[in-house]
Amino acid sequence: MRAAVLHEIGQEKLEVLDDVEAVGFGPGKVKLRIRATGLCHSDVSAMSGILPQPAPFIPGHEGAGEVIDVGDGVSGLSAGDRVLVCWLPACGACPSCKRGQTQLCLAGFMNAGTPNFKRPGGDVFGFAGTGTFTEEVVVGAGCAVPIPDDVPFAIAALIGCGVTTGLGAAINTAKVEAGSSVAVIGCGGVGISTIQGARVQGAAQIIAVDPVASRREAALRFGATEAVAPDELADAKQRVTGGEGFDYVFEVVGKSATARTAYEHTRRGGTLCVVGAGAMDDHFQVNMFELFFDEKRILPSMYGGGDVLRSYERAIALWRAGRIDLESMITHRVRLEEVNDALDQMRTGESLRTCIEL
Repeated sequence: MRAAVLHEIGQEKLEVLDDVEAVGFGPGKVKLRIRATGLCHSDVSAMSGILPQPAPFIPGHEGAGEVIDVGDGVSGLSAGDRVLVCWLPACGACPSCKRGQTQLCLAGFMNAGTPNFKRPGGDVFGFAGTGTFTEEVVVGAGCAVPIPDDVPFAIAALIGCGVTTGLGAAINTAKVEAGSSVAVIGCGGVGISTIQGARVQGAAQIIAVDPVASRREAALRFGATEAVAPDELADAKQRVTGGEGFDYVFEVVGKSATARTAYEHTRRGGTLCVVGAGAMDDHFQVNMFELFFDEKRILPSMYGGGDVLRSYERAIALWRAGRIDLESMITHRVRLEEVNDALDQMRTGESLRTCIEL
């Protein structure tokens, strides 16, 4: 079967090969035919080494498709079912799951170290234990979440990661209050979803911050009340909040520099929500006096900060009701052989979300 493979960490291009085989099918597993997959910035971060991932590997974790086969012991799924890929399934038995913090379950991460593909030359890993830049993939049954028939595969793929992450940051983690002021730094797919989440919550002012003009223009269509370049944020803070700072600031880039900027533009007693996934050696610093004196809440948000199955259902309900726009987030659609074009579109900021259709 065909798949897009990164041979070594640090390479910028993927090679589309036709000699890849999905392996590992057996009890508790399902084999999926991928129909659509989104390109998420985390895929690019794994390729560059910012996020840890063994190589060679197949990127992609934001996917949807159909069940081909189910292994022994799998219930609730059968061949032909339409599903989205959950890259961080909950085991239901660990301390995090028992506390209701299923987004912190580590069971899914354990799968990332086990190859789920092979080529004639050896094993190939799937990013985050999945790897959806491929025609077929074998995953644990918990990774395959049934979707209603009226949800297109491309929409379901986005819900599988970026939409859930962004909406959840605003709704679950920060719990944006109606009438509040919000700034969102970084307006790719996750940032746009955060903006939509803040709008759903009733924020009065939503300031989108991004260096790319086309993304700023897009942010206005998705609910931002104003869109500014990074060097205009201080002026926006003065105009919108009288210099006090925003009630909520979301960092959706994954860098300590932008997290520090977000902190400085959060009002005293306000909330900084860190959504971007960054490098292990990139350290965010605050001094002990300001930490105490300003009483700003610093809230990381992992995969939307809540139960992902419930979050999927909420996203579908909001989409059906017309409260969020998911179709327009897909600015580019490509075939698998055009995946490197999609990578370029993401790196330059040309795309919000590119959907690879298989």
